[in-house]
Amino acid sequence: MNVINDGIDDKLFQYIQKSIAETPYYQVLSISLSRIGAGIAEVTVTSIVEHTNPLGLIHGGLIMSLADAAMGNAVRSLGIRGVTVDCSTAFLSPAALGEQITARGRVLKSGKSLIFAHAEVWAGEKLIADSKASFANTGTITY
Repeated sequence: MNVINDGIDDKLFQYIQKSIAETPYYQVLSISLSRIGAGIAEVTVTSIVEHTNPLGLIHGGLIMSLADAAMGNAVRSLGIRGVTVDCSTAFLSPAALGEQITARGRVLKSGKSLIFAHAEVWAGEKLIADSKASFANTGTITY
């Protein structure tokens, strides 16, 4: 998948792409980065049977993971190392097997010690979840 760079430094862009490709959790879930810019990130996955719950719908854990990945990479797009300290997700609609699910995250406020972010998760044209999170600023990304 070609990742769109919406204007961040090329070295940071390459670092984030490499980091995502080497993150085992993203590999297990098949999460990929599709777009990144200053304070924004978009990640996607095409849902497979391994992502379903006992009802045959896409498991909420995958949806929360996508939201967290989008928000976390939006934080990283600012050159900040951050870790999630709080996350809240409202599930609005179910997602079905085979749908492409996209999470779009953005930084709302970047402070000295905490960063606040928001994400929407979409299955096609349907909004399926709304999420917000706080991240601890653990330092500047170095390459």
